[in-house]
Amino acid sequence: MMQTKKKPAQLKAVSSANNSASAGTSGGHEIARNPGTAFEFDKIAAIRINKSAVERRAAGFGKRRTVKKDYQAAWLLKAITMIDLTTLAGDDTLSNVHRLCTKAKQPVRAEILQQLGVSDLNLTTGAVCVYHNLIEQAKASLNDDDFNIAAVSTGFPAGQIPLEFKLNEIKASVDAGANEIDIVISRALVLTGQWQALYDEVKACREACGEAHLKVILATGELSTLTNVAKASMVSMMAGADFIKTSTGKESVNATMPVSLVMVRCIRDYYQQTGFKVGYKPAGGIRTAKQAIEWLILMKEELGNDWLTPDLFRFGASGLLTDIERQLEHHVTGRYSAAFRHPMC
Repeated sequence: MMQTKKKPAQLKAVSSANNSASAGTSGGHEIARNPGTAFEFDKIAAIRINKSAVERRAAGFGKRRTVKKDYQAAWLLKAITMIDLTTLAGDDTLSNVHRLCTKAKQPVRAEILQQLGVSDLNLTTGAVCVYHNLIEQAKASLNDDDFNIAAVSTGFPAGQIPLEFKLNEIKASVDAGANEIDIVISRALVLTGQWQALYDEVKACREACGEAHLKVILATGELSTLTNVAKASMVSMMAGADFIKTSTGKESVNATMPVSLVMVRCIRDYYQQTGFKVGYKPAGGIRTAKQAIEWLILMKEELGNDWLTPDLFRFGASGLLTDIERQLEHHVTGRYSAAFRHPMC
């Protein structure tokens, strides 16, 4: 039996913020979209990243700050609203997509929310993310026209198909019901310094999305240097990306703190230059509640509270929610339960 635990004032305060954020996740996107800018080669050519300085700064995010007890629970509730609950496996079926969507609508067991005193939050994840052929099943399972459905596109994960096919795939996914499109860039354009071509590709993808939001996956583990990561980030934002995202989750190296620091500082620079806010999505390898809090601290320290919303920050994850739910149950019972009691779907 779970022990009743009175909801503390700080949990109420952050939960209240979560409630409004959660309302925004279902058909949210209340932030003014980034329209993009003209391509400026000189600005891209001037970018240089000091790897040692980045790594020193990035190493401190998990050490300088700690979030414990009631504050930890409040931050984890917020993190849930920012998860793109994802299934991108070769053996995906209609039934496991249905279970995924059910979990997205009820991400934490009702008795845990009741013990936390936050049953009234109507907590959901930020979106579900699936392959194109499963969009219609996800839409039917969610039964909510406002719930965000993200579809991976443009020859995910390698992106090694002609641009014409990429644009057709984007349009087909939007027509099927996706309101967020996660594209993968052509990494060869980055590795060979073809920045104008990368700009043109991302801009064409943005136009193909129409009203759907564009999340640009850089596949940072395959870009060789942090300078390339920074340049690809800026070019993507110039071309009109609504979000920039680290990885497909299929690379050998996915979301890391140094890469994230470089990308969010590019977002900050772009905002200072244009006045438009671009979102950030780390994906791949983020599996624990502790990691989720470290990324939230990164966003708060580098970009501020405005980015602690599903409109501007998402985790691309599948297993993360399981550990968050385990931590929340530990918060109200004092005991860790087995992971199988908190299945993703």
